[in-house]
Amino acid sequence: MNHFAGISQISLKRSCIFLLFVPVIFMGCHSRDQQKPTIQIARVPVAGPGGSQQMDFIEGRVSGAKPGQQIVLYARSGIWWIQPYTNQVFTNVQPDSSWKNSTHLGTEYAALLVDSDYHPEAKTADLPLVGGGVAAIAIAKGNGVAKVPSKVIHFSGYDWMVQASSSNRGGEDNAYDPDNVWTDQKGYLHLRMAQRNGQWSCAELRLSRSLGYGSYIFTVQDSAHLAPSAVLGMFTFDPVRSGDFHNEVDIELSRWGNASSKNAQFVVQPFFVAENVSRFTVPAGAVTHMFRWEPENVSFKSARGTTIGPGVKPLNEHVFVSSIPTPGDEVVHIDLYEYHHSKGSLLQPAEVVIEKFEYLP
Repeated sequence: MNHFAGISQISLKRSCIFLLFVPVIFMGCHSRDQQKPTIQIARVPVAGPGGSQQMDFIEGRVSGAKPGQQIVLYARSGIWWIQPYTNQVFTNVQPDSSWKNSTHLGTEYAALLVDSDYHPEAKTADLPLVGGGVAAIAIAKGNGVAKVPSKVIHFSGYDWMVQASSSNRGGEDNAYDPDNVWTDQKGYLHLRMAQRNGQWSCAELRLSRSLGYGSYIFTVQDSAHLAPSAVLGMFTFDPVRSGDFHNEVDIELSRWGNASSKNAQFVVQPFFVAENVSRFTVPAGAVTHMFRWEPENVSFKSARGTTIGPGVKPLNEHVFVSSIPTPGDEVVHIDLYEYHHSKGSLLQPAEVVIEKFEYLP
C-alpha cells in the first residue's frame, strides 16, 4: 500500500467531513437570525357584551414583522367579529413597530399579524391558526367591565343617547365625555369640546331610533366662530351597514384644520368621490341646515335664520343622485369633535348650540 496514497485518502475523508459540517454551522446561524414574528396587545379594552355603539382603543407592538405585513383585529361577542369595521379591516404597523386602532367591545380581543395579500373573514366562530398568511396571533381577555352609557338627553321631542366612550371619527382618537352634552331652560342643545384633567374631550349623541327616508332639519345658533380644527357633524350612521359606507349622509361644519378653507359641506358617503361633496361658506349667526333623503336622491339646503322653506334664499343647495343609501338601522348623530389633533392656536375650546331638530316623513 502506498503510504502517501493512504494519507491522501484520510485527508480527503476529513475534508469531506469538514465540508459537510460547515453548512450545518451556517444553517444553524441562519435559523437563529430568522426569528419567528410576534405580536403583543399592550392596551386591552374593557370587556363588554358587544354591540354597535360602545368602542374603546386597543394597541400593541410587533417584532420580526416583514415589510407590508399588517394587523387584523377581532372582538369576541359570541363569535369573533372583525374590527373596527368590515370596510376597514387592516391596522397599519408604524415605523416604530407599534399599532393602534379602535374596536367595538367584546369579552376577548385578538390581534393577527398578516401578510399584505391576506383576506380575513368578517366574522368567524374560530380564529385562524398561524400559517396561510397569518404570521402571529395574540389574544387577551377584556380588561374589567365596561360601563353602560346611562345618560339620555330629551331634545326636540326625541330621546338621544349620549356617547360615553372613545371614538376615532375624523381619523384620530378622541375621548367623549357625557358632561359635554346638555340642554338649557329653553330646551336648546349644547355641545362642548374642552380640556379637563389634562385631556381633551368631545361631545356626541345619537337618536334612540331609526327614521329612514324623509327630511332632517337642524337649526344651529352659530358655527362660524368655531376654531379651524373643530367639527360639528349632523348625520345619519348605520354601524352594521359598513359595506354601504354606513348609510351616512352628512352636514359637516368645519375648516378641517385649514383656517382659510370654506367652513361647511354636504356629503353623501364615500367622501373621497369628488361628486359626493359640496363645499360652501356659512356666515355668523343662526343657520338652518336640512337634507331630504329619498330613494333616488338626497337634496341639501342651508339658509340664514331659524326656518327653511319656500321663499327662503339658500346659502347653498345641492342634489346628489349617486351613492344614495337605502334605509337600514341608521340613526341620526350630532357630534362636536377635534379633527386630527391640531396643534398650537388651532386647538381651542368650543361650544355650539342647536336650537332644534325636526324630522318630516
